Amino acid sequence: MIHKRLNRKKTNPATAIFTGKQIMDRVHIHLFQYNEKDCIENSLLNEPDFNGFGNDHDRFWLHVKGIHDTDTIKSICNKLHIHNLVIQDILDVNQRPKFQEFEDYWFFTIKSFVPTDGESIEQEQLSFILGKNYLVSFQERNAAYFNHIRDRLRNNTGIVRERGTDFLLYLLLESILDNYFITLSQIEKNINEISELDLSSDPSPEIISTIEKRKKQLHHIKKAILPIKEFIGKIERENFNFIHEKHIKYYFELKDLCLTLLDECDQMELILESKTNLFFSIQGHRMNQVMKTLTIVATIFIPLTFIAGIYGMNFLNMPELSWRWGYPLAWIIMLAMALIMLIYFRKKKWF
Repeated sequence: MIHKRLNRKKTNPATAIFTGKQIMDRVHIHLFQYNEKDCIENSLLNEPDFNGFGNDHDRFWLHVKGIHDTDTIKSICNKLHIHNLVIQDILDVNQRPKFQEFEDYWFFTIKSFVPTDGESIEQEQLSFILGKNYLVSFQERNAAYFNHIRDRLRNNTGIVRERGTDFLLYLLLESILDNYFITLSQIEKNINEISELDLSSDPSPEIISTIEKRKKQLHHIKKAILPIKEFIGKIERENFNFIHEKHIKYYFELKDLCLTLLDECDQMELILESKTNLFFSIQGHRMNQVMKTLTIVATIFIPLTFIAGIYGMNFLNMPELSWRWGYPLAWIIMLAMALIMLIYFRKKKWF
């Protein structure tokens, strides 16, 4: 599949280009301003009404759904003094998940997968900008990944209000990884349906097409998980200003989730590979059986054709042609030869 790619040969390098497909009718901006005691929510925020984050005492979570409107995304980022390269990375949905550290903030992208009709999965990119007391998240579609986190903020459930935005980022990443498990469960269900098919009877070539489709889905998921694992490994090795030491253990938990997901992908790939090998083994066995049958038939008819060829030459000095019982005798000889050869092949268990 050929995706829309970012053309970097631009006359104006400040021009932002959205490389995805518009999914939502308009951009939805949702803002939480919270601390240990209070939480203010604004779910009907318009871009002109957003002027950055007012103070350093509260914590802020700005969530943007729909990134097709490049002017709106650029305006929001400019108000937060976000670099133009980050803006373009937010809008370039076909790139590999990545992590970049800037002086005043982090930038991080991740892929999410959603099962659709039970056979296919949809992919979207989510981007995060983590600052000292704020977190900005960008989402392509109106998917309900974070509803439970919003409820925690509204109802002051758990410790999310007590912790910084780095803990909030952990919760968002955990929610996305949890959605990976849902996607893998659907793929596993589809693989089990393949396993229930009787491949020994008459395997259809469509099975291979289905298996290859599942392999491709698992490959895309593994390709999206590995950068998350690399990002968390970077946290293990280096010290970052935006991650509190008491929260590092939560990010290690994300690494465990990534390893579990990768293990499940590997196991499913092994199952699919074994199904592929079984399919071709059965097809090869069936082909061998057909070729063996055709070889036996051809072997039986070779001497019969030889006899028929000799007495079909019609030379004048062939005494057998004038025999009264020549024709029946030729039939008896040919049938006897065929019967003897069949008995011999059967004794050798060639069929």
